[in-house]
Amino acid sequence: MLAQLSIRDIVLIERLDLEFSPGLAVLTGETGAGKSILLDSLSLALGGRGDGGLVRHGQDKGQVTAVFDLPMNHPAREQLRENGIDDDGDLILRRVQSADGRTKAYVNDQPVSVQMMRALGNLLVEIHGQHDDRALVDQHAHRMLLDAFAGLTGEAEAVSADWRGWKDAERKLKAHREKVEAAAREADFLRSSVEELEILSPRDGEEEELAERRVTMQKAERIAGDISEASDYLNGQNSPVPELASLMRRLERKSAEAPGLLETVVELIDGALNQLSDAQMEVEAALRRTEFDPRELEQTEERLFALRAASRKYNVPVSGLPALAERMISDLADLDAGEEKLGLLEKQAEAARKTYFDAARALSEKRHNAAEALSDAVMAELPALKLERARFFVHIESDEAGAAASGLDAVEFHVQTNPGTRPGSIMKVASGGELSRFLLALKVALADRGSAPTLVFDEIDTGVGGAVADAIGQRLKRLSETVQVLSVTHAPQVAARASTHFLISKGPSADDDGKIATQVTTMNDGDRREEIARMLAGAKVTEEARAAAASLLGG
Repeated sequence: MLAQLSIRDIVLIERLDLEFSPGLAVLTGETGAGKSILLDSLSLALGGRGDGGLVRHGQDKGQVTAVFDLPMNHPAREQLRENGIDDDGDLILRRVQSADGRTKAYVNDQPVSVQMMRALGNLLVEIHGQHDDRALVDQHAHRMLLDAFAGLTGEAEAVSADWRGWKDAERKLKAHREKVEAAAREADFLRSSVEELEILSPRDGEEEELAERRVTMQKAERIAGDISEASDYLNGQNSPVPELASLMRRLERKSAEAPGLLETVVELIDGALNQLSDAQMEVEAALRRTEFDPRELEQTEERLFALRAASRKYNVPVSGLPALAERMISDLADLDAGEEKLGLLEKQAEAARKTYFDAARALSEKRHNAAEALSDAVMAELPALKLERARFFVHIESDEAGAAASGLDAVEFHVQTNPGTRPGSIMKVASGGELSRFLLALKVALADRGSAPTLVFDEIDTGVGGAVADAIGQRLKRLSETVQVLSVTHAPQVAARASTHFLISKGPSADDDGKIATQVTTMNDGDRREEIARMLAGAKVTEEARAAAASLLGG
């Protein structure tokens, strides 16, 4: 329920903090005192349309905060959890409206979109008036209210799940049928392609391996001649090694004849011979490393070119050829086993269809039965609301050709306001005042089913008085036993039944700046009697009016 409402700088409201209790709360006051401003403020906190004109003159922004006390299993808490918002404790909606038109929304002090705030607001509060009977506007809401009245909400959700299962089965069937048909059209191409790719047998990473090996062999081919020439020079007939070795031996013999003259030369030549020997071994090793079979290069190039040709043919990179082969094999398998799988999917889709229609027909039958009961329950409320000549009935059109997630039924509330007139949709036939009373009768019939935890009725007693106003008050009181009810009223018979009575008035601003501000006072029993006497008598309150007010309060 709505526990607190705080308003800052909205139109004529300078600063206002209200606390609400369970039961029926009424708001009364002179015309123009600001009752509509209070409801506009609440609507703003519930995600209603923002407007810079709502900000109090001279201020740059206004703010409204609504605090709700909800059970832990309320759907609004589930929505908070789905959006990662802390749902411990009270639910706090805060809306900041700037004079330049910009607006910000917060839920439990976390910034949210206005759309999310509005979705939460729809779960928390319903505001109804002569021109805002949202529960009666949308046919979708009519069906939901009928289901709520009959306790069919769970079955309706199950039918919706069956619908999704059926449509999912049909989508799978359609996709497989299209796949098989496409495969059939390309069967010859698929088979030849699969055969070609199986012979080619591409491997992941094969192109890179072949390209690298090819480059290595091409490089080796280019430098092999130079290495071979070096080998011939060092190891062939023209090698300088034998001559240098012979020269070193002669010098060694001569060095004995001339000590100290040739030893260094002999050592250097000996070192040169050792290095030449090392060079001979290294060049032979290099020559062996460059050796390859020319046929290997040819085979490598043939394999690489074959892979790249297949890549161009099938318009995929070489690396994608293995996956393409697997996909084509799978498509061919689907074609070969397609009829069998197609038959299985057809059976599954038909079974899902039967499950849906069996559940939808059963739900439709229960809705038809409940429609009469709801009609009777609403009709029982109408005489006291001065609609004794009117008829209310739940019109259901069931059509299997129009099957949907909600079932087979189009549900719409119809009324006949006077005998002999043509019945029709409640929104088209009923006047504003009648619409409000039909809504009240419907809400009483539904009690706490299909309703937000807080209902707000904005002057639904306009244009009625006496016994009808008393009947409206009785029904609002009955409703308040199951949900919280707030009513803006001009009827003393309604005000007298309230458990909490707020008086809305205008007075000087607290800033003493000469401006007028809307003020709200929670009245005690004495003040209530005086206010209800004013509502009865008008400008001048008489003792008779006070006595009548006391009688109403006592009753």
